Amino acid sequence: MLAAMPLPPTTTPSGDETPVRGRDDACPGALRLHPADDGSLARIRVPGGLLTARQAAALGRLAEELGDGRLDITSRGNLQVRGLDTGCGAELAARLRAAGLLPSDRRDRVRNIVASPLSGLDGGGHADVVAWVRKLDAVLCDDTPAGGAELSGLSGRFLFALDDGRGDVAALGADVTLIATPDGGAVLRVGGPPPGPDVAPPSTGAARPDAAGRRGSRTAGSAVGGGLRVRGENAPRAAALAAAEFLAKARESGTRAWRVRELPARHAVTTGGLAARLADAGVETVSVEHESAPRARATPPGPGPVPGPDGRHALSIALPLGRVSAAQWRLLAALASRSGAAELRMTPWRGVVLPGFAPDDTRGALAELSDAGLVTTPGSPWLGVGVCTGRPGCAKSLADVRADTARMVADPALRTSGTGRGAADPAPGASGTAWSDPLPVYVSGCERRCGHPGGRWVDALATGDTDYRVTVRGAKEDTPEADSADSVHSVDVTAEQLAGAVAAARGTT
Repeated sequence: MLAAMPLPPTTTPSGDETPVRGRDDACPGALRLHPADDGSLARIRVPGGLLTARQAAALGRLAEELGDGRLDITSRGNLQVRGLDTGCGAELAARLRAAGLLPSDRRDRVRNIVASPLSGLDGGGHADVVAWVRKLDAVLCDDTPAGGAELSGLSGRFLFALDDGRGDVAALGADVTLIATPDGGAVLRVGGPPPGPDVAPPSTGAARPDAAGRRGSRTAGSAVGGGLRVRGENAPRAAALAAAEFLAKARESGTRAWRVRELPARHAVTTGGLAARLADAGVETVSVEHESAPRARATPPGPGPVPGPDGRHALSIALPLGRVSAAQWRLLAALASRSGAAELRMTPWRGVVLPGFAPDDTRGALAELSDAGLVTTPGSPWLGVGVCTGRPGCAKSLADVRADTARMVADPALRTSGTGRGAADPAPGASGTAWSDPLPVYVSGCERRCGHPGGRWVDALATGDTDYRVTVRGAKEDTPEADSADSVHSVDVTAEQLAGAVAAARGTT
């Protein structure tokens, strides 16, 4: 049986429309709780998905004592706690501050940073981007005029991606992306190509910034695609300056845009404009273009041990539907404490990486995780399957999609899916077992399809309490908002028939 691709993180529609926002975004945070049918929800930003073992343990206690005991990992490697009492906000904030997870009240919701989760662990990539995560987060939390004071205007949806050169998070359609290059530098990209299986990395053949000086830094350019090369030590600051350029363009457009893709074409961030802003800040740049030939889709590692060049192993674990119980989270935190790194990394694929294990300790740790119901080997039917909150947590949902999805995954009919599709090529430098490539599946309780993946995917949309419409999505002319009944690959089924319909859709080429 072929293993499923891990579910791609949340991505965006094509963006032909230019919305004019009449309000700030309503994304929840640690201080801005979101009222839901199952209690209030807090979204805790964790830049780069990086937690110490102590922080992980504190979050587990917080979820048990203030929430419903469960934790959800989001498509940006952040955490959500549900079932909170409406009056617990002050205690929640105090606990997060004590754990070092709320360094700035004012900047709580802008700290959206995804990073290559295996960076510095498996010998892949061109740089360890953990240092970039720390530096960029420090700038985002700096309220001084000399720091990142203006960045408090970023929406809670704006996203930074820091890629170590392997191409994993560079494909996620972030607003600002840094990609490490072999010579110790970085390529800065704003907007960039949409996510998908054929994302071309920027060329690294241009001259180094220190050799080229500021050549071309003030020439007019088209919207940033290939990007700008910067020195590695300047990369986090350059990313922050790119966000400042977006804010200037958003103010200029009058649209109150939340994301780069929402800017009108006449107010797009351009290579020339961005290079000029960086030059004024003393950051040297060189413009680069895309390579002509696209690479295969970069893939995260499969579940299991990931050997490192230092003789230590990381453990890659997938969480069924991105949710863990209190007991499962306690186990993850305890294992993080027992490892040499005392660290836990959450991934944009709703998984966890535990670094720092001696090779002889990996088998026992993976057995504990598997016994607890977490995914530790390739081939699990949970891989590549995602779902929204559904009932009872969301009032808009037409069905209990999590229960229906669990029954779908347990149905043997689902395990026949994907046999008509080839395995994806592993990303250059990727470790672990490569995933094979049947279509990812996302089950949604309403037409908003919150958290749905990008690229080509199977859309299982609830149309009633026990009914679904299954559609293959991802064609250029197709959007989830279009009427599913118009799709060639659309079929209406009951919840009991969902596994067979999804398996058939996954075999569609």
